[in-house]
Amino acid sequence: MNEINSTLLTAADTNLVPVYAEIFLLIAASAILLIDMFLKEGKRNLTYALTLLTIGGCAVLSFADFNSGATVYTFSGMYVSDPLGNLLKLFTYLATAMTLVYSRQYSGDRGMMSGNLGGEFYVLALFSMLGQMIMISGNSMLSLYLGLELMSLSLYALVALRRDHAVSTEAAMKYFILGALASGFLLYGISMVYGATGTLDITTIGQVTAANGANPTILVFGLVFIVAGLAFKLGAVPFHMWVPDVYQGSPTAVTLLLGGAPKLATLAMTIRILVEALPAMAFDWQQMLMVLAVLSLAIGNITAIAQTNIKRMLAYSTIAQMGFVLLGMMTGVVNGDSSDAASSYSAAVYYMITYVLTTVGSFGLIMMLARAGHEAENIADFKGLGKRSPWFAIVMTILMFSLAGVPPMVGFMAKWAVLQAVANAGMVWLAVVAVMFSLVGAYYYLRIVKTIWFDDAADTAAIHTPADMRVVMSLNGLAVIVLGVIPGWLLAVCYSAMQATLAK
Repeated sequence: MNEINSTLLTAADTNLVPVYAEIFLLIAASAILLIDMFLKEGKRNLTYALTLLTIGGCAVLSFADFNSGATVYTFSGMYVSDPLGNLLKLFTYLATAMTLVYSRQYSGDRGMMSGNLGGEFYVLALFSMLGQMIMISGNSMLSLYLGLELMSLSLYALVALRRDHAVSTEAAMKYFILGALASGFLLYGISMVYGATGTLDITTIGQVTAANGANPTILVFGLVFIVAGLAFKLGAVPFHMWVPDVYQGSPTAVTLLLGGAPKLATLAMTIRILVEALPAMAFDWQQMLMVLAVLSLAIGNITAIAQTNIKRMLAYSTIAQMGFVLLGMMTGVVNGDSSDAASSYSAAVYYMITYVLTTVGSFGLIMMLARAGHEAENIADFKGLGKRSPWFAIVMTILMFSLAGVPPMVGFMAKWAVLQAVANAGMVWLAVVAVMFSLVGAYYYLRIVKTIWFDDAADTAAIHTPADMRVVMSLNGLAVIVLGVIPGWLLAVCYSAMQATLAK
């Protein structure tokens, strides 16, 4: 019997099929880096095309894994391919691809480090996505941390991409220093959990803590540091200080790379650590998440009202939106009963997916209005957009309504799913608090809509955008409506994926 188990373990350790997407991305990104070195200035359209093809190849491989519905472990259990991970990877690819399409003209106009399109921009975006994929599928504290650092280091470099731009350099320094501090918190927390349980494996940690085989005092201290590190990456209060400055100071293309797909990876990492590794400590971390959620909703929504820079306003909006995600995460276990865990956690996943799709389109429109020598970063830059470009004014209106939670946009259904989970957990007062702050937040979203349609245009220059950007932007806006009108299938997919994860 021992020989059979040894054979099965060896077979699992050498199974590379679940990591084909990561292997393909690593090889392709390295090849694109080399190819770009030999391209002339006017030929870097090839870098852009190869990058999108690479993301498409990853999507095909991950979809095959998702379609199988199987949960497979490899690399001595350090990596897991499961429905939840593959679902989040697919939306990570979608968000990254949309970001690159929206960023194409913007990065070209600003010559981001190398020529018209900036080869480094695309290669760093791919390596950042590789880190996100490792975070999503990590089944060990070590692999999760390595994925986080790969993503973070790529994003640090992207924020500082415009070396001649003082504001971007300042934003990069703030992000790097605070990010290093947060990584230290997370690593210290992981070391304490390792000291208490004697393992870094997610599954084994869950078994040890469930059997009360670890020192509870050390675990709680480790948990505090881990939650602090995760809250920083999500941008939750009081670990949100970097978000407004970095969002505003970064080139808008990089801001979108920061505020889009990485949120999905961070949520996956949060689920791996809190839900899978430390479910026995749910009471402790749920209390922490409750405080973070309420503070994020309050400070994010109230502070956003005073902003005149739209990137900074959307940064505070992100902080508030993360409050809703944390509400979903903190309602899975009620008085030791985890029967509603799948629906609560899937509501958080659904909220994050729909938020990312909406915010990608919002920043895409900011880049659409920007042109060489001009950044459309102030709310006043959107004056008269309804007359300059009625269709894209409608798209921006749809996106703002969705972020505000106005039906029938998908943002309304996402908020409804989370509020339903909170109410089912018996925390009606918390649902009321969330609704109240959402009403406060609706003001600054509707202010942009008012600026678009009722204010006279300060800039009457024609809006010139590539055809691929116009098509993707239009589909982005339509998807926000369609997913709001027909939300059932995505909710069902999130629920079944979460069920499979909790059943492991």
